Amino acid sequence: MTAPMPENIPSWLRKAAEPGTEGTDGTDTLSLDRALRRAMTITSAPRQAAVLVLFSGSPDPDPDAPGGLPADADVLLTQRASTMRQHRGQVAFPGGEVDAGDTGPIDTALREACEETGLEREGVEPLAVLPKLFVPPSRFDVTPVVAYWRTPHAVGVVNEGETERVVRVPLAELLDPANRFLVRGSLGFQSPAFQVDGMLVWGLTGGILAGLFKAADWERDWDRNDVRDLETSLAAVGMTL
Repeated sequence: MTAPMPENIPSWLRKAAEPGTEGTDGTDTLSLDRALRRAMTITSAPRQAAVLVLFSGSPDPDPDAPGGLPADADVLLTQRASTMRQHRGQVAFPGGEVDAGDTGPIDTALREACEETGLEREGVEPLAVLPKLFVPPSRFDVTPVVAYWRTPHAVGVVNEGETERVVRVPLAELLDPANRFLVRGSLGFQSPAFQVDGMLVWGLTGGILAGLFKAADWERDWDRNDVRDLETSLAAVGMTL
């Protein structure tokens, strides 16, 4: 399912908005939820949520970069407050639970992003609605919405009780092989991970980014044999489960 794609969408973003295949090795796929669903017994219907995967950057591609990615390309991420009951301190895309008045996942993702970061939704161009992904700890089915931010403006923390940081992370840093590895949790699951700007990006957020990077042909070779303990990796950046 896709949103009406703007005719003037930057060429470097087109494949990211049309991911047609999943990784075959289980590390780069968007569908981490297959393993997650197998790992637990689901006794009730998941709650529904949506997140905004918001890219910005020059509309002009860089012919010398993978996928034509411009040097100023970035993605908007948040870090949840360490006082929250669930997912405390974790890095995530802006987003949240569906409200009764929402018209669909795009509306949910934009509304939540505006509430969390002060984003002005009029400047956001939705591109694609990706398949739902299941998050066991919170029992959410999460729908990622890929979008382009043509004219970025200042954003920041709106509610300190929910969010500690709002940051635009350069894609060049996320794609740097030195910042990429896998983490393994105590239950044996593995997740793509990125260590950038004093943060560990993993789990649902890391999986979505890894899948999009592969689908968009932005990837650079990185060491898939570098598997690190999740709790140790979190402690290295001052975070905990």
